[in-house]
Amino acid sequence: MTTTSDDGRDPDLVAVQKGSAAASELTRPSGLDRERILQAAIDFIDESGLAALTMRRLGSSLGVEAMALYRYVPGREDLLDGVVDRVVETLWDDEDGDDVYIGDHAGWQDYLVRLAHGMRRIALAHPAVFPLIASRPPAAPWVRPPLRSLRLVESFLGTLSEAGFSDQAAVAAYRAYSSFLLGHLLLEVTQIGAQVSLLDQPEGDAQAQRETDLAEYPNLARTEQLLGQDKSAAEFEESLENLLDRLERVLHQAKNNDGEVGDLA
Repeated sequence: MTTTSDDGRDPDLVAVQKGSAAASELTRPSGLDRERILQAAIDFIDESGLAALTMRRLGSSLGVEAMALYRYVPGREDLLDGVVDRVVETLWDDEDGDDVYIGDHAGWQDYLVRLAHGMRRIALAHPAVFPLIASRPPAAPWVRPPLRSLRLVESFLGTLSEAGFSDQAAVAAYRAYSSFLLGHLLLEVTQIGAQVSLLDQPEGDAQAQRETDLAEYPNLARTEQLLGQDKSAAEFEESLENLLDRLERVLHQAKNNDGEVGDLA
């Protein structure tokens, strides 16, 4: 039988030739765990872009075969969910010296300010990863606008609910806020070279839906019907009207100030 240079790393061939114990060493590399894999995925995306990420390439960057990763990340969707969770969890980290820790906010407006600046810092630190955050959550594909982190959606709705917002008002706020925030940040990361593409599956991921217990996200589950409504056209018109109203004020300012206007940025 002709051998190739990769035969020594083929666990199936090694199992036949040297036994299962030897093959096991190839699929259980020392020090490999889920957290290390997720961090490696983030580093890979930062360096090579999201489109280039495959399980085989990620395994190669870690010095292991792709099949070794599946012990810790069952599939690509789980890997991408884990990447999002890992970068987003910094918003709840009160020991990293970051003043945008959202767990210690002074009311809903302060929460939204902290969240906006925290998300922008994530986008600037990981511009190639950020488009993934703005993709549809596999376990709840009906969330509109899409935000892959269920924890963030739940936190947002819960904070506004506690502040007295009705479910309808909280969802309306979520739509307006996330459309503004994600739209702005996606444009910003494309300006610094990030590639934005459609990565999500419109129908979601069946395995993710089976394995995710939405009982852990009561605000999200309770507002499923509201979040699932497609109001893109109405929201576009409302945003356009708001913009025209703002420009009308700019025109009025210019007419009364010798053409000078404030900074629109």
